[in-house]
Amino acid sequence: MFTLRATGLWTTRCRRYWGRQFGFAFLFGSLLFAGSLSAQTPQRPRITGISHFAIYAHDYEKSRAFYGQFLGFEEPYSLQNPDGSASMTFFKINDRQTIELFPERQEGADRLNHVSFETDDIEALRVYLASKGVKVPSEAHRARIGNLGFNITDPEGHTVEMVQYMPDGKTMLAKGQFMSDKAISHRMTHVGLVVTHLDSEYKFYTDILGFKETWRGSKSGQVLSWVNLKVPDGDDYVEFMLYKDAPAATERGGAHHLCLQVADVATAVARLKAEPYYKVYGRPIETHVGINRKRQANLFDPDGTRTEIMEPGTIDGKPTPSSTAPAPQ
Repeated sequence: MFTLRATGLWTTRCRRYWGRQFGFAFLFGSLLFAGSLSAQTPQRPRITGISHFAIYAHDYEKSRAFYGQFLGFEEPYSLQNPDGSASMTFFKINDRQTIELFPERQEGADRLNHVSFETDDIEALRVYLASKGVKVPSEAHRARIGNLGFNITDPEGHTVEMVQYMPDGKTMLAKGQFMSDKAISHRMTHVGLVVTHLDSEYKFYTDILGFKETWRGSKSGQVLSWVNLKVPDGDDYVEFMLYKDAPAATERGGAHHLCLQVADVATAVARLKAEPYYKVYGRPIETHVGINRKRQANLFDPDGTRTEIMEPGTIDGKPTPSSTAPAPQ
């Protein structure tokens, strides 16, 4: 009887011992497998800010005058087509941000060409996006001004360009140059995009691109009007302009917009009104406080594309609460 009991005790202890060893081995193997999967999953490189806002112009020279003479931005370089006609020009806001202007390709079409965000590793970003099921080209291309980039399409159909500035590209070669004191601003804080399906657009920018929500606003308090999402590795943001149904292509200029930061809107408006171009502009410029409780004013180029100038802080320095209104249905 003693032998059997002893044998039973030894068996029980063996089971406990080998059970623990198996448990440790399983845990160790699981950690190795998880680490292997993590190593195989591409990591998103940094997306640091808005590179540029690109638009079409019906009358190319009139629009050049608006952004150059009225807003005061210099043109560091322009490109031509093989036949010598204008292909595009760049208006420099700062060393990393520009407005790109293209002659229109189709009359009466949307004025927005594309928006662009900067990354510090274009190839890693291409591989990462491909791993998330985003359609990307087989490789990044070298643009005519020497930077590397590629285009993707967001769920709303907007063309989104990802770009990495190269040391031998025109952007970096022009560093510290072409920034006139006449420029109305030296920072583009956000760009606005028409959005009719918030859920899919939101998931694309947050789950895939890594943007982070900072604020929601509503004009009426009953239906959501805006959602602001900040780039993952900087302070610039994209503003979703929410609609149940998208405006007609010729009526999107107020929604597809760029925003320029100014220290004092009233001072900026006074400067604009003192410009000779103001007589050509022919529109009133009104200063107001937005739903976000920041002072701002709206300007419109000859095609109706809006440039918003806005102060960085709220009127009292306190944050504006986000709206809880539902999205348009």
